[in-house]
Amino acid sequence: MTTAGTFPPDTAAPARTLRELHGAGRLEAEYPLVQGLLAGLPADELSRAGHVLARADADEVLRRHPSTPTLTVAVTGHRTLGTLIPPLTAEFARHGVLLRPHLSDFDSYVFELGDPGSALYAAGPGLVLCVLDPEVVFDELPLPWTAADVEQALDAKVAMLRGLAATFDRRGAGTLVLNTLPLPRRFTAQLVDYRSRARLGAAWREANARLLAFGDEFPSVVPLDLDPLLAEGIPAEDVRLGSYAGTGLSPALLARYAREIGHLGRHLTGRTKKVLVCDLDGTLWGGVLGDDGPDGIELGATPRGEVFAAFQRVVKQLGSQGVLLAVTSKNDPGPVEAVLRGHEGMVLAPDDFVRVTANWRPKPENLTALAGALNLGVDSFVFADDSAYECGLVRHALPGVAVVRLGEEPAWHVGDLLCDGWFDTREVSTDDRARPTRYREELDRQSFLATFDSVADYLQQLQTRVSLAPVAEREVARASQITLRTHQFNLTGHRMQPAEVRAAAGRHGSRVLGIHSGDRFGDNGMVGLVLTRVDGELVHIDNFLLSCRVFARGIETACLRSVLSHARATGARAVEARFRPTAKNAGARGFYPDNGFTLVADEGDVLVFRHDLAEIEPPPAHVRLTASYEENR
Repeated sequence: MTTAGTFPPDTAAPARTLRELHGAGRLEAEYPLVQGLLAGLPADELSRAGHVLARADADEVLRRHPSTPTLTVAVTGHRTLGTLIPPLTAEFARHGVLLRPHLSDFDSYVFELGDPGSALYAAGPGLVLCVLDPEVVFDELPLPWTAADVEQALDAKVAMLRGLAATFDRRGAGTLVLNTLPLPRRFTAQLVDYRSRARLGAAWREANARLLAFGDEFPSVVPLDLDPLLAEGIPAEDVRLGSYAGTGLSPALLARYAREIGHLGRHLTGRTKKVLVCDLDGTLWGGVLGDDGPDGIELGATPRGEVFAAFQRVVKQLGSQGVLLAVTSKNDPGPVEAVLRGHEGMVLAPDDFVRVTANWRPKPENLTALAGALNLGVDSFVFADDSAYECGLVRHALPGVAVVRLGEEPAWHVGDLLCDGWFDTREVSTDDRARPTRYREELDRQSFLATFDSVADYLQQLQTRVSLAPVAEREVARASQITLRTHQFNLTGHRMQPAEVRAAAGRHGSRVLGIHSGDRFGDNGMVGLVLTRVDGELVHIDNFLLSCRVFARGIETACLRSVLSHARATGARAVEARFRPTAKNAGARGFYPDNGFTLVADEGDVLVFRHDLAEIEPPPAHVRLTASYEENR
């Protein structure tokens, strides 16, 4: 139903446009338009769009648009899985990621994962999906069978999968996804006594629990629990397709699975969102504060008010795991502050937010100002608002912002916010949980800066301290996360999974140095990495990364000069460093030349710089640096 002055969205238009582009042979040339065309599409239309996008030539897309984030994904499993490729292509594309699929043969997953020389490993996938279905167990049962037979088959299957996971993990590259097994009623109903059914159910759940524990045992494995997806009412299987086409999971479940994998793929390509910016009226509470007053808004006390409080609890839960929370609202600041501090129905407190902006400026301007204050790109923002107008305005003005349109029914707001897993990550670290506090401290630093006449005086009083040392085992997850989330000062754009960080740190002659910093306002934790490698008398800096929240304090300069000094002290004759331009690191191109390096090779997509170690400038005087290059910490 539409109201006067509004129009229903033409959800068929994006798919039609994609078909037209493909038909005209222009899909690859116009590929940067795809993400915008897919924004907001319902699931059925997204699946149709995926069939068109799956026909695109990935090599041609990359030739025309070389900076397009790309992920090679190998798909293997027990049954026919070709139907997974279109929804997977669409889900990746809607997050701006180009899928390069490798589809294994029917029921070849044991050979493909178990043999490091297989075609699957040769494809060099960053992500491997081993899609499992119930037939992987029931195909191996005798006839007739009992609950005890299922228990035995499950034990053997979990042991075999554990061996495959161990083989993949030892290889030290990429991420393997293993899903839990649904248990359709057509199997349990074949046991006519309830005691046997209960025994089967218990054994099945225990096996799934063991699968889920693989994530703790093997750093390269991500278990995906299908039970929450099935609880949404999605059928586990399509019996007719299973019988005639050899499929395992239903098309609907595969599409929903693809959405979850899209969230993981977005994370693995460094596109996880960091900031949730919420409206107030109609979003964090019901009603309009300016019209209804603090006592008239809906928040707690009534059933509808409790729905808004429940939404606030979810927002607070996200904030507790490192998501930065902020508000932008068209309201006067005084009444807003009074509600945030004094309304008895508020779940969120002022200290939960890094910034609350209440004014009458356009919301895209407020979002841009917030991005500048936090030193983040707006493409790391999620904006949630109940107003179709405000959502449309932000989507148009700031296409990099993920816009969540909250409907008129507040009971659906939680689902609307969570359905796209904007903040999903491999692991939540201690640094993640401390992130909101550290960003609030950063805003305090900016206020402190405003009291000085010069940046030099500010830096002198900031009391910056830095430590540079090899990454410890407990820091591997955080180090991997830095490579995934750092864009502006990631000098090669390379991203590493935990297993890759661990392998690099353990390689002879190689170091993964963690950069930790702090100052008078607090401890920033691990904020960067320097990856070095010794080759005879030459030291290579394979990558250098620093979080944007600690830019322009001399930290990167102090660490680089420490690396140079250590190289000279240990007998190196030169240090070489590589810079690979990306869409976001152009501002760091001069880092090596500004620190005494000269350009010695231009390899097209990579620039190679060299420092002869004859003259090394001292570190900035305002930075107190301690460095250790011992490989065991």
